[in-house]
Amino acid sequence: MKLRKPFFFCCSNSLTSLSLRRLSSTLSAQPSSSSSSSSSHQTSSTFIHPSAIVHPNALISQGVSIGPFCTVGSSAKLGHGCQLHPGSHIFGNTELGEHCILMTGSVVGDDLPGRTVVGCNNIIGHHAVVGVKCQDLKYKPGDECFLDIGDNNDIREHSSIHRSSKSSDRTVIGDNNLIMGSCHIAHDCKVGNNNIFANNTLLAGHVMVEDYAHTAGAIVVHQFCHIGSFSFIGGGSVVSQDVPKYMMVTGERAELRGLNLEGLRRRGFTAAEINSLRMAYRKIFMPVDANSASFEERLAEVNEELAHIPAVCSMVQSIRNSFTEDRRGICKFRHWI
Repeated sequence: MKLRKPFFFCCSNSLTSLSLRRLSSTLSAQPSSSSSSSSSHQTSSTFIHPSAIVHPNALISQGVSIGPFCTVGSSAKLGHGCQLHPGSHIFGNTELGEHCILMTGSVVGDDLPGRTVVGCNNIIGHHAVVGVKCQDLKYKPGDECFLDIGDNNDIREHSSIHRSSKSSDRTVIGDNNLIMGSCHIAHDCKVGNNNIFANNTLLAGHVMVEDYAHTAGAIVVHQFCHIGSFSFIGGGSVVSQDVPKYMMVTGERAELRGLNLEGLRRRGFTAAEINSLRMAYRKIFMPVDANSASFEERLAEVNEELAHIPAVCSMVQSIRNSFTEDRRGICKFRHWI
C-alpha cells in the first residue's frame, strides 16, 4: 500500500521558510557530543513546526516549542521554555514569561492598543481566551487596555479573562491561582494570590478578590464587589455585596453564614485565633439583645476588647471598609439553621 506524504497548510510561504530556517539553524547548532544529555538539548533548542505562522518580528527565546497550526504575532515575546500546543495563538503586544504552556485552541492577546503580560510558569487551558477586548460599552476603539497576570497560575479550559476598559486601569491576576473551567474574569478586576475559583465562577467588571478566597461552582459576583481574604462562597450563589475577610456566604442572594472555619484551619490559623474570630463574629452579628447597641458600637466594642488579635482587627477593618462611600456594604446576615 502506498503511503501519502503528510500535507501542512500555511498562509505564507515566506513565514514557512522562516520557520524552517530557524528550525534547521537550531538543529545544526546543537552539540554532537554523545556526552550531552537529552534534557540539556530540550532546554536549549527551539522548535517551530513548519505549519506554524510565526511573524519575523516576534521575539522567540531559547527552548521554545511551537506546535502545528499555531500563530505568533509581530509584537509577541515568548520567554525561555514556553510551549505552544497545536492550534494555540498569540496576538498583539503580548509577552509570555518563562515556561508558560498554551494548550490546544487557547488564544492570548489581541490586536488592540495596550498590552497583555503573562508571568512565568502559567498554564492557559484548552480554548481559553486571555487578554482580549472587554465587554463594556465604555471602552472606546483606540483606547489602550491592559492585562497583567503573575506567576504559577493554572487557567483551565474555556475560561476568559479580559483586558481593562480604559487606559487608566488594568485587569490584574496575581500568583498561584487555580481558575477552573469556564470561569470568567471581566475587565478591570483585581485578583490576588492563592485563590481557587471553581467551574463557572463569573466575576463582573471591577470586582476585587483578595488572597486565599475559595468559590464553589456556578457563582456570580456583581460588579464592584470585594471578596475578602480566606472567604468562601457557596455553590450557586449570587453575590451582590461585599464578602468580608474570613467569612462564608451562600444563597441566591448571598448571605453571611458564619466564618470559613475549615478554610481557616487549612491555612494554618491557630485554635486561639479561630476562637477569637468566632467570639468577635458572635458579638457583631449575633448579639443577645439586638437593641442593646448599634452595629457601629458593636464593631468598636469588638475592636477594643480583641485589639491584641491581629486577625480580629483585620476582620473589623474589612467590614468597615465595605461601608465607605464607593462600596456596596456587606452581604446580609442570616443565622444558619
